[in-house]
This record gives sequence, C-alpha cells and structure tokens, in this order.
Amino acid sequence: MTGKLVKVLEAQSGTSKAGKEWIKQSFVLDNGAKFNPEVAFNLFGQEKVDMLLEFSAGDEVEILFNLSSREYKGNYYTSADVWKMQKVVNSNSFEEKLDENTPNDLPF
Repeated sequence: MTGKLVKVLEAQSGTSKAGKEWIKQSFVLDNGAKFNPEVAFNLFGQEKVDMLLEFSAGDEVEILFNLSSREYKGNYYTSADVWKMQKVVNSNSFEEKLDENTPNDLPF
C-alpha cells in the first residue's frame, strides 16, 4: 500500500507476562481513498520502530504489512502490522510510465 504519512503516534512500551520488554509505535497513512482514507498501522519491536526515524509527516511511503485478528471474550481485534517501509521515489503510475515510453507513431 502507498500513501502519505499523516501522523506518527507516541511509542508505547511495557513488559509482557513472561517478563520480556516490548515496544510498539503506530502511525497513520492517508491512502487517498474516497471514503475513510486514513488507516493506522503498527510497528512492533525496536528494529521496526526505528524504521520510522527515516520518515516524517508528509512523506509518500510504500508499506508492506500483515493483517491479523484475535478473539477476546467474543470480540475480534484486528491489527495491521508493518514489516517493511520505504519512501516512494517516483509516484507515477505504471500507466503513466507506459504513456511516456510508448512512441506516438502507431499506424492506427
């Protein structure tokens, strides 16, 4: 998914029941959709949270993520967990690139 980085939320951290330290940070991406364009994504672990240091609000980014849901007391909770994030270098669509590279001397 690609979109504009709208907001980076405060990091959250704690200790699991097993005594392991954890850190999580969320951010909001505007994917340009007509309805409900803003989507919140999560980064878990220090390595993933550190990825956000390369970005700031307004950057056009591409993310790869996993969707997962967990049931708790009859309710389902869904998470969008990012595992790769990079800046979009050129936002031209595939079709625009084809138009630029296609000669205009077609016989029909």
